[in-house]
Amino acid sequence: MSSKPAVPPASPPDALETPFESEGDQTNQNIEAVQEFHTREELKISRSQRILERISGFIGQPVFPGVILLFVALWMLANAVLRQFGMPQFDPPPFFWLQGIVGLGALLTATVVLTKQNRLAKLAEQRAQLDLKVTLLTEQKAAKLIDLIEELRRDLPNVKDRHDAEAVALQRSMNPDQVLAALDERSEPNGQSKPAAEAKEDAGGNE
Repeated sequence: MSSKPAVPPASPPDALETPFESEGDQTNQNIEAVQEFHTREELKISRSQRILERISGFIGQPVFPGVILLFVALWMLANAVLRQFGMPQFDPPPFFWLQGIVGLGALLTATVVLTKQNRLAKLAEQRAQLDLKVTLLTEQKAAKLIDLIEELRRDLPNVKDRHDAEAVALQRSMNPDQVLAALDERSEPNGQSKPAAEAKEDAGGNE
């Protein structure tokens, strides 16, 4: 019988490739999640809102004050030229029509800018809530990690077991409701904080 050539065993995959691939996948997922968030917010914008934001974008450019000054100068120059040729002026000094147009433009400009700022404020609030959730989740993971390290330290026979009050305190996850309640209790109605002595008394009473 002819012996078949031995097939070399398949080399195991590099152990270092999997963490890098998983890290890259997680990074891509985070980027895609952020892009989807911005895409959803863009789809929520109405047509009128888009028009107002385009106007707001033009108003925010450095050329816009120059346009206003040029308009005012041309308006006043046109009235001066008409007066020089003995023709009736459409807006003689003190230029009441010009004042009304400038005042109306300022009102519309403020309205357009506030409309855009209102949408951006809502978007910033959503981002702040997301940051708060991520921060709380990170704090919970850190507390769990400290708990696991302390448990490992207690189980290792070659490590001296000792009581670490700081580690015990860090093992407990922060309760956001208790933090907000403590901040409300330590702040006066006028927004000023209570003295340190009163704050300590409140903390002792809560314990």
